[in-house]
Amino acid sequence: MHRLTLIGPLALAALLALTTATAHADAPLEPYTLDSFGRTVAVDGPMRCPDVELVQHTGEHVRWKKALKVHPAFAQRLIAFEAVVAEVATRVYGRAPARITHFGSYNCRRIRRYPDLLSEHGLGNAIDVAGFEFAALSRAEKKTSKLPRALQRSFSATVLDHWHAEGPEHSAKAHHRRFLRELAAELERRPEIFRVMLGPAYPGHDNHFHFDCAPYRLVVL
Repeated sequence: MHRLTLIGPLALAALLALTTATAHADAPLEPYTLDSFGRTVAVDGPMRCPDVELVQHTGEHVRWKKALKVHPAFAQRLIAFEAVVAEVATRVYGRAPARITHFGSYNCRRIRRYPDLLSEHGLGNAIDVAGFEFAALSRAEKKTSKLPRALQRSFSATVLDHWHAEGPEHSAKAHHRRFLRELAAELERRPEIFRVMLGPAYPGHDNHFHFDCAPYRLVVL
C-alpha cells in the first residue's frame, strides 16, 4: 500500500521525500483538542515542549505490552484503534491479540527529518506500533480451528517481519501480511481515529506504524 493523503502546510514537506506516492484532497478535519498548539520550535538550543495533560493508558479492548503516557484526547483515539485491531484480528486469526507492542508514545523531541517542527510525540499525541502478540488457542478451539498449526499456538505479527512477508496463500506468513494490510486499510477508512498514518513506505518506518492526530492528514503506508 503506497498512498499519500494530505491536508495542511506541514504535510507538504512529505512530498519532498516521496516521489512515487500520489496526493489528493480529503474532507475537512474535525476539530481536535490539540489543534491549537504550535508545532514550530527553535532549531538551536534546548528542546522545550508545551505543558500538556498526560495520562497512563494500558488498553481497553486490547492491552498494550507497556503502559503508554498520552494526552487524554489521544487515549480515546487509542481505544478506538484497539477496537479495530480486535475486529480485524478476529477476522484473520479467530481471536484478538493479547498485547500490542510499541516503541513509545510521549517523548519531548523534534521530528527527526524536520528539526524545526515539534513531534506529535512531544504532545502525547502519537504512538509507534511495532507488532501484536497472540496467545495460543485453547485445546477445544484447536479441535475446530482451520488455521495453520503455527497460528493455533502463540505467535507475534510484526511490521518489520510481516508487512512484506511472502508465502503460500494459507501459510502463517500470508495470514500475518493479510492482517497488517487489512488493519491499515481499515484505519484509512476511519479517518476519525488517526489523521497521520506512516508505515514501511515512509522513510525510517520499516519496523513500525506511526499514528498521530496532527493538525493535517497524511497517510503513507
